[in-house]
Amino acid sequence: MREDLVGRVLPAAGVALMPWLVVLWATLPDPCPAQHWPVAWVGFDALEIAGLVTSAVLVRRSDHHAPLASSVTAVLLLVDAWFDVMTAGRGVGFSSSLTCTLELPLAISCAVAALRPPRVASVRAAVAQRAAVHV
Repeated sequence: MREDLVGRVLPAAGVALMPWLVVLWATLPDPCPAQHWPVAWVGFDALEIAGLVTSAVLVRRSDHHAPLASSVTAVLLLVDAWFDVMTAGRGVGFSSSLTCTLELPLAISCAVAALRPPRVASVRAAVAQRAAVHV
């Protein structure tokens, strides 16, 4: 029941938000003044650091939460890359080079880590398979 509800609500919410994109496009000021700009960027980068460190620790421990942490970190890095380039203004060259040499490779690394099953599960499966062969 819950999966069915989520399977209906999430796509409906996505479709319902599409008109909001038109409203934003038409009404957002250009350039958009933002309060607390440094705090927002430093806070976002701090989240990325926490994600990278957490992902690394969980992968090294072969924790079953490692794919989740790595996925979240990959998304944070992709969002950061997008906003870095889109808000760069005159510094778009520097932002693009930073994106291509740091953020995107790290995001890809996190995505690869997220797609690999933790080694513990692989080791357990191998041990179980060997035990089954010897029985």
